[in-house]
Amino acid sequence: MKMRYILAVLLGLIAGSVNAQGLLKGTVYESGSNAKLGNVFIRDNNNKQIALTDKEGNFNIKTETGHLLIFDSPGYVSDTLYVVDLTPKKITMVTRVVTLNAVTIRSTRQAFDPHKEYPDIYTKSKVYVFSPSSWFSKEGKDARRLKRYFKHEEEERHVDAIFTSSYVGSIVPLKGQDLEDFMTLYRPTYAFIKGNNNESLAVYINDSYKKYKALPPEKRHLQNLTNQQ
Repeated sequence: MKMRYILAVLLGLIAGSVNAQGLLKGTVYESGSNAKLGNVFIRDNNNKQIALTDKEGNFNIKTETGHLLIFDSPGYVSDTLYVVDLTPKKITMVTRVVTLNAVTIRSTRQAFDPHKEYPDIYTKSKVYVFSPSSWFSKEGKDARRLKRYFKHEEEERHVDAIFTSSYVGSIVPLKGQDLEDFMTLYRPTYAFIKGNNNESLAVYINDSYKKYKALPPEKRHLQNLTNQQ
């Protein structure tokens, strides 16, 4: 009888620990427009679980009450959520900067090495020929989405490191908002940065500046362009 009681207590503790960490679902919207935001990066600051929103802005992440979730997306102010329960959440993110079509002014990113911070993502993303579960499992698909996201972020950070305001400002006579608008309009791709040296990048910036100067004054500012849409 005593052994049964001990086993019952142990099973209860195990069940409690399993249920303590549940699955939180929700949707992320843009504040003001209610547009659903895809590829928002979500991180549980306590258990280090991570997730991405899908194209409809939906997400799910393993977490528990008392944890702090951080929502981050280029062009938006990072948001946080203190988890008080696991009911579905509606998250709204405020635009950080003016956007023009698919182009976003990106603030300088902090150093980030996903290979070191999230090595399990790269392990789970692998596809094995004799393991069908690695092809179709949700965990594997989510890991591959995150891996693609990390690759894109690494590429964007590389562009940020080369195409800096100090470097561009040393070539063209622009400052402040004018320089920021110019850099957004003529931001080079990662492929261009990788395939060219500093000399050809300087030529690209000079050529882009000629195009910029040829624009009517009202077309050189993102805010004006956005208002005309």
